[in-house]
Amino acid sequence: MEKAILILEDGTVFLGKAVGKVGTTTGEIAFNTGMTGYQEIFTDPSYFRQILVMNSVHIGNYGVKDGEEESDDVMISGLVTKEFSATYSRPGATGSLQDYLVQNDLSGITGVDTRAIVRHIRDKGAMNAIISSDGTSEEALKEQLAQVPSMAGLELASQVSCKEAYTVEGDGAHHIALLDLGTKSNIIRSLKERGCTVTVYPSNTKAETILESGPDGIQFSNGPGDPSAMEDVVGEVRKLVDSGVPCFGICLGHQVIALSQGIQTRKMHHGHRGINHPVIDLQSGKGEITSQNHGFVIDESSLDGRDDIEITHRHLNDGTVAGIRLKGKPVFSVQYHPEACPGPHDSRYLFDRFINAVKTKGASIELSA
Repeated sequence: MEKAILILEDGTVFLGKAVGKVGTTTGEIAFNTGMTGYQEIFTDPSYFRQILVMNSVHIGNYGVKDGEEESDDVMISGLVTKEFSATYSRPGATGSLQDYLVQNDLSGITGVDTRAIVRHIRDKGAMNAIISSDGTSEEALKEQLAQVPSMAGLELASQVSCKEAYTVEGDGAHHIALLDLGTKSNIIRSLKERGCTVTVYPSNTKAETILESGPDGIQFSNGPGDPSAMEDVVGEVRKLVDSGVPCFGICLGHQVIALSQGIQTRKMHHGHRGINHPVIDLQSGKGEITSQNHGFVIDESSLDGRDDIEITHRHLNDGTVAGIRLKGKPVFSVQYHPEACPGPHDSRYLFDRFINAVKTKGASIELSA
């Protein structure tokens, strides 16, 4: 294996061995606490432009399998692991992770102390980083790293959204319009499982175009980047929210709904990324083990005095807002991923809640659904 180097924006250096394609890559460094599901994680568009540290020690040991992707491409910009396995022992696997990374032009580093890296990020916060295995000097890499823009202020959804609208046929009578801000495939599957035909629209689609199709409900997807940099999208979302059609937002979709109502967002110190994040549903009092992937969150101080907005969910680790609904409108959203199943299916009821609102034509949002 070739030698590789990881340099953080604050000058911290880690030395290891190359995995994936030999080369150089940059991005914001982040960590994921999940023990499984690395293929789904690597293809999640919300990770676009991020170098990902995997907390789980062994990565690659179960290979990859066709059909377990969440998009058509690998979305992370780089990979950091403690132990990387180029061999695999999983019935049904269709290839090795090493070959998969090479085929998708992804560079990474292994053999580094990922615990030390995660502790560093938790202490110092998210920052840009560079991985290189092509022999470029450390000095040249630091100069290149200095030119990488901060994630704050970056609009990235348009770079991972579909370019043309398309429809996925379902078996039922309901038609859902999905605004693709970087959607995961499982959001579409979750809607289709509930009998919905789903039309997926590019992120720059005008509200009038979506409403002209007569959707029974509107879904706003997850996606990457800073939501506050999406002023044009937020303006169109405001029109859709005001249309009276039931709306459901997930992750970035949750944030743009909030922004459309004059609520502010902020960049988090190091974000929430993993499949074991505890959330409480404030209506039912029940806890949920959730899948999360976000570096921005609603700024709760901007909710002061807002009687038209109700907080419905909270993250139990840090108390951040994990869900809201708009009073008097059939509109709600969550900061996490109900389409993901990290073992339990605790959050799948949110899709049922959305479909119930669709069936009643927005007469109500049944919080107990």
